[in-house]
Amino acid sequence: MSFEIRFICAPADMVRISTVLGKAFQTGLFRSVPTRDRQSRRLYVTADHLAPTPDLVEHERARTHAAYADAPGQREEMDWLISQANEGRCDREWWLRRAALADRFHTDEQAVYIARALITLDGADVTDNPRDYVRQQYAAWARHQ
Repeated sequence: MSFEIRFICAPADMVRISTVLGKAFQTGLFRSVPTRDRQSRRLYVTADHLAPTPDLVEHERARTHAAYADAPGQREEMDWLISQANEGRCDREWWLRRAALADRFHTDEQAVYIARALITLDGADVTDNPRDYVRQQYAAWARHQ
């Protein structure tokens, strides 16, 4: 279902705004009309949501995964990771929680990179989705907390 976006901006900002909107939505042609005072432009565009990319689908799957149902929020988890790292503690629990945080809140590339660090630390043989490994390990760890 498409919708229409209308905004008013300075003529100098038209290209920048239309570029940003074009990255966030699937847009049609922009229509430009001067405002009554002729100082600004009124822009109209028909838009639709972008088709979900595989990265976006995986991110949503991770964010809502049952393994993270009782996981701390992003800020709380970051504070814990930083405090532990400052104390020199970067053991398996630290790497597991770091990988789970990346799985929930970072891009696929970042999440996979950190998941592979955990897999290497564990000496695991993971050939499919490294992020699934993090979810399985986090769920097992959380059950024992």
